[in-house]
Amino acid sequence: MKLIIHGGFFSESLTNQEVKKAKQDALREIVTLGHKYLESHTAAQTVVYTVCLLEDCDLFNAGTGSQIQSDGKIRLSASLMDGKTQKFSGVINIEDVKNPICIAEKLMEYDDRVLSGLGANAFAANNGIPYYNPEIPQRRKEYEKKLSDSIRLGTVGCVALDIYGDIAAATSTGGKGFEIPGRVSDSATAAGNYANAYAGISCTGVGEDIVSASVASKIVTRVTDGMPIAIATAKTLDEMKPYDGFAGIIGITNTGDIYHADTHPYMVWALHDGGVEVFE
Repeated sequence: MKLIIHGGFFSESLTNQEVKKAKQDALREIVTLGHKYLESHTAAQTVVYTVCLLEDCDLFNAGTGSQIQSDGKIRLSASLMDGKTQKFSGVINIEDVKNPICIAEKLMEYDDRVLSGLGANAFAANNGIPYYNPEIPQRRKEYEKKLSDSIRLGTVGCVALDIYGDIAAATSTGGKGFEIPGRVSDSATAAGNYANAYAGISCTGVGEDIVSASVASKIVTRVTDGMPIAIATAKTLDEMKPYDGFAGIIGITNTGDIYHADTHPYMVWALHDGGVEVFE
């Protein structure tokens, strides 16, 4: 059983030791809780549970504490992919919910498994998801000052390998902040979140860059074709260099290889493979 999570890119981790420690402590606690949950649950169930914990922590840009878009509203995106069933589900630009990853999980039961905007909100309401305002005061201050380089830029994600050898990946984001309403990130696409029987990948970074390189699906495909995950990741991230692509990944293979990498400093992460490791 193995688990790895990320909390996006955080530039202040290089300078603000108090914030850095808070994120290290939060990731350490969340990865420990997630690994404990994995002992008695499937990989798919575990990545949803763990991403919920990340969404509920206002240190990260997903769920509570998400970025505010240019029209003053918060819109969330999240996706889930079960490597065992090869099913993908997600919500794009959903509003007024606490845990978008839970709605993505509910959509797994339907034929129409990726919903956006009003359709996603209607689905949530019809399934008893209560109204929730994910805004926190700091986000409002950032919005009012038009700080497009918010210190909490990024996404959250989780990849798990369960006791059955199955892999799942889940990713959730509050967006990049101040974007045009309707902008679609990578987090609810196969470019940013992908898994099969061989590997699972969750991405963070600039969504447009990640979509342009089809990062998650490309890495998983290369691993499926026999390439080690470190080489598959390096090759894929190298292909982003012509446009200085900004991305970070976490991943696990069916052989138990657990991996993380980024193109720019620096992504924060934690993993649990019997012992806990956290970014430094």
